[in-house]
Amino acid sequence: MNRTTLSLIAGATALAAVTGFAVLTAPDPTAADDGVATAAARLPVERSSLLCPTPSSSDLAETTYTSFTPVTKGAESGGSAELRPATAGRPAEKDPEDGGKDGEEQSGEDGEEETGEEGGGEETAAFAKTGKPVLEHKKEPGKPVTAETSGGEEPALLGTAEGRFAPGWTVQQTTEVAAGAGRGLQGVTCTAPDTEFWFPGASTAAGRTDYVHLTNPDGSAAVVDIEVYGKDGALKTEVGEGITVKPHSSEPVLLSTLTDEEQTDVTVHVVVRSGRVGAAVQALDDSLGGDWLAASADPAGSLVLPGIPEDATAVRLVVLTPGNVDADLKVQLASPSGLITPAGNETVHVKGGMTTAVDLGDVTRGEAGSLVLTPTDRSVPVVAAVRVLRGKGDDQESAFVPAAREVGLRATSAGNTAKGSVLAVTAPEEAAKVKVTVSAGSEGGTPATETYTIKAGTTQNIEIPVPDDVEGTYALTVEPESDDTPVYASRTLTAPDDGVPAFTVQTLPDDRGMVAVPHTEEDLSVLQK
Repeated sequence: MNRTTLSLIAGATALAAVTGFAVLTAPDPTAADDGVATAAARLPVERSSLLCPTPSSSDLAETTYTSFTPVTKGAESGGSAELRPATAGRPAEKDPEDGGKDGEEQSGEDGEEETGEEGGGEETAAFAKTGKPVLEHKKEPGKPVTAETSGGEEPALLGTAEGRFAPGWTVQQTTEVAAGAGRGLQGVTCTAPDTEFWFPGASTAAGRTDYVHLTNPDGSAAVVDIEVYGKDGALKTEVGEGITVKPHSSEPVLLSTLTDEEQTDVTVHVVVRSGRVGAAVQALDDSLGGDWLAASADPAGSLVLPGIPEDATAVRLVVLTPGNVDADLKVQLASPSGLITPAGNETVHVKGGMTTAVDLGDVTRGEAGSLVLTPTDRSVPVVAAVRVLRGKGDDQESAFVPAAREVGLRATSAGNTAKGSVLAVTAPEEAAKVKVTVSAGSEGGTPATETYTIKAGTTQNIEIPVPDDVEGTYALTVEPESDDTPVYASRTLTAPDDGVPAFTVQTLPDDRGMVAVPHTEEDLSVLQK
């Protein structure tokens, strides 16, 4: 095997680790070799995949999907983004076997066979066979596109974006439920498929109905294990191992069917044995509303949970260390004036393999805040989330803030509204400058950009610079000035209804619009012959 082939394999291996695929460009053969290794180039991805879970089983549900791709320099021309229904996981939907081999010959909603010949490759063709698109985004990046559905029979959605629509493609799913368990505002950012997820903050208690939604984007079945960890360690589960998720389908798993033990706080661990899935937990409370619990950042010694609403009336921290080693964590709140330690909750001790919950009360005390967890001594990887309550008495509403990944190069938030969106940005270690861009609205308007300085150890609720002419929903992008300074962010949506302070919070990790492409010293032009 020659050196050119080896270089190509190395590049392809690196690219396979991300959702999208970047363009490989041959280096300039006339460039001088000064003996210093060239840093990996960052290029826009060419394809992205996102999965949206089944929005609700309530007949009173009203769901809005918002698709947005930022304008990205160097992105490919052409392409589109679309969301199509999964083939299972909803009432009155045929199993894949009813339509053909492994679900590959499903009929569209009009009864005609979808060939999927138009589009970009095998993955897009597979999605095309699941029915007509719920949302199509073809005009241009930089402007949101929305779609609305209603009722309790709406399916999970499978999505792909290609060409100039792929870099940073983000979809927000927001559902309003007027009454019943989980009433209020439920929001989730549609996720890329992966093979492992941690969900601290789920529950098997009476009064809570939690579903683990598993969505398989691929043409072969995925096999998934669901592990549940309570206050005394792993819970015995009856049917949590070897769950099969059929091709191009979604499977909601009721958490209480996996174990007989009722516990207020548990951590759910989703592990994919074969294939890949998107995963999210829908937590529905009989009296406190409900929301989506997104996956925590990967286990780490230090974590940041950004953007706890300033008017939070109760905050409950849930932490797990996945291994058998105990963890001792310092608990701090990054407030607008700096890091402070909550009185009476300076530290938390987490026993290995056991879920620990701590009530922090109204820890923000009327100011913007983010929780910062750091080791008191040795660093032990942990996962974490908080459940947040707003309101009082019968008018309380709940939402979740999981530990977040860094904003990175750029984070994107879709589905924002003019009067109900709050952007929280945290710089836990060093001062940071961030550029915040408001997109054009889904119904018109012009974009706008402002730069803000976030002091070290603080959280700032940013007054979003929405121009007067922006109509409909808009998107936000957050771009730190320096790659070396950790920055975390979240967006809170609010929609008060009859005295209930309905809200939902989504963290803003890197939107994965760019991929690092290893430099190669080989001339790849021979492959073009």
